[in-house]
Amino acid sequence: MKRLFRRTPPEPWVAAEPNVDAARGRVLVEESREIVVVLDAEGRVVTASRRARELFQGLAEGEAPPDAVLLDSLVVPYTVAGHTEKLIYVRDPGDLAAYEELRAGFTASVSHELRTPLARLLALLESASLPDANPEDLIDRAQAEVRQIGELIDDVLFLSELESGRELVALGSTVALPILEEVVEELAERAARAGLALEVKGDRDAELPLRQRMIRVIAGNLAENAIRYAGPDSTFTLTLGPGELTASDDGVGVSEDDLPRLFERFYRADRARASRGTGLGLAIVKHIVNSAGGSIEAESEPGHGLTIRILFTSP
Repeated sequence: MKRLFRRTPPEPWVAAEPNVDAARGRVLVEESREIVVVLDAEGRVVTASRRARELFQGLAEGEAPPDAVLLDSLVVPYTVAGHTEKLIYVRDPGDLAAYEELRAGFTASVSHELRTPLARLLALLESASLPDANPEDLIDRAQAEVRQIGELIDDVLFLSELESGRELVALGSTVALPILEEVVEELAERAARAGLALEVKGDRDAELPLRQRMIRVIAGNLAENAIRYAGPDSTFTLTLGPGELTASDDGVGVSEDDLPRLFERFYRADRARASRGTGLGLAIVKHIVNSAGGSIEAESEPGHGLTIRILFTSP
């Protein structure tokens, strides 16, 4: 005799009760790692995350929040069950303080760097009124100062675009050697005047995970750094491999004290302070490399040149 087994149909899915949903939402907000506050239509506190309660002592349900909650915050209005509420995401004041400190320091550095060429330009213009002034020489030197100011402004704006994300760094991979050769050819005359030889070598099919413009910026800044600081009778070489780029010279090198600060904005070693560089070239290189997921390092010792290695790990 056969036994018949009847399969029990699955129970239909039933939505949670409104009070269950409300409790779940409250727990999600309260346990959030973010600084979150929920306000009702009248602007009174409905609930808040634990971090928000720790940060704002006067935060109480049913009461208006402290004014600081609404300062520098993201407000997301929404409607649920016919009720209008607002989700307030508050910026971490520690992050804001760090940003303000960085912004203030950067602004001060830019002001300082602009003040030097402007002072030289003013001195040149004042010298033009002297009886024995050489107008042609003064004009040439004044033009050089104006170019210096222009380069600094361009670098500051470019770095700002990088940091704000308006300037894309990586968009696929690019065969890099032809670009490196173009950059070296464009800088060959300047390098020759500085007594520096420029070379490019490596895998002709090797790619870097960067846009063409970014490769040009990196190569140009690395080469210009060598032109300014490597010293006469030196050779600068760009060596390309799959996902990596090395810039090396056999010039005067960098001291042990200066090496850790090589990629800082506006930092110059004592011997480089007379240079007309903007002090942002290597900082821009580092920012591009890091934004594309790469790493950059430098090694040197006085009298034995400088080597900068850029490496992009495969995804």
